[in-house]
Amino acid sequence: MNKFAINEEFLQQVEMLQMLIKNNVAGLFGGNHQSKTYGSSCEFADYRDYVSGDDVTKIDWNAYARFEKLYLKLYLDERQMHTRIYIDASRSMGYGKGRKDEQALRIAAALMYLSICEMDKVSVFTIRDKQVHEVISSALGKDAFYNSVGKLNEIEFDGDSCISEAIVPSAVGYGDGMSVIISDFLTDNDFQTAIDHLTGKKRDILCVQILSKEELNPKARGKLHYFDSENTAKFYRKNINREIAQAYKQALEYATGRIRDYCAARGADYVLCSAEEPVNQIFFDKFVNMGVLK
Repeated sequence: MNKFAINEEFLQQVEMLQMLIKNNVAGLFGGNHQSKTYGSSCEFADYRDYVSGDDVTKIDWNAYARFEKLYLKLYLDERQMHTRIYIDASRSMGYGKGRKDEQALRIAAALMYLSICEMDKVSVFTIRDKQVHEVISSALGKDAFYNSVGKLNEIEFDGDSCISEAIVPSAVGYGDGMSVIISDFLTDNDFQTAIDHLTGKKRDILCVQILSKEELNPKARGKLHYFDSENTAKFYRKNINREIAQAYKQALEYATGRIRDYCAARGADYVLCSAEEPVNQIFFDKFVNMGVLK
C-alpha cells in the first residue's frame, strides 16, 4: 500500500472540505451535539429578556449600554461525544487499481477531522481476523489530529476480518456518539451482530462500503482463474461470458443490498462508494445529499 495515502496535500483538501460543509456537520458529530436545552457551555445561543431572579452574571451589559434594556445571554448545552472509527484491515481491501485500502484511510481521516472540528473525541481501530486493534486513542483537538493522523499510513492490510467477533467483545461506549465501520463487506463472516450490538448500545452507526471499479463494473471476459484474496486455497476458474457476468451483477446487488437493507432496518446510515471517487465528491454527493451529514 502507498505509505503516504495521508499526506500534506490530502490534509489541505480535508481542511477545505470542513470549511465548505461546516454548516452541515453538527447533526452528526460533536461536543457540538447541541441539545435544544440551554446550559452553561461557552457557546452563545441567543438572548432573552431579563426576568427578576435570573443570574445577573449572564446579563449582557454591552447590549444594555446600547438599548437601555436588560438582556440575558443563553448558552447551548453541549455534550462531548466519542466517535469510534473501525477500518477493515483485511487483505481484500487491497484489491483493485483504485486501492480500497487507501480510500478507507482517506475517508477515516476526513471523518476524524470533521468530528474533531466539532469537539468530538475520536478513536480509530483496525479489524483484522477476530480482533480490534487501537490505532488512535481518544484524540481531541486539531493538534492531536495532526500529531496522530499519520499513524493511519502505518496500517497493514492482511488476512481476514470478522467484524462482529472483533467489535462485540470490545469497549464500544454507550450512547456517546457515532460508530463508523469502513469495509468492502464482501465476506461470508457475520457483520449483522456488530450492528445489532452497537444499536443496543444506543450509538449512531455509519457503515461505509468501499468497492473498486473492477468490482462494481467488471470488464473481464474469457477463461480466467480467480483466487480468494483472503484465502488463496479458495479459487474460481471459469469461462467468463455474458451469462456469468450477469450472474455476478446479481450477486453484487445482493451483497450491497443486504448491508444497505440491514442498516436501514436498524436505523443506521449506509453509504456505498467507489475506491476511485475523490473524497470531497463522496462527502458532497453522498454524505450530504443522502442526509448522513445533516
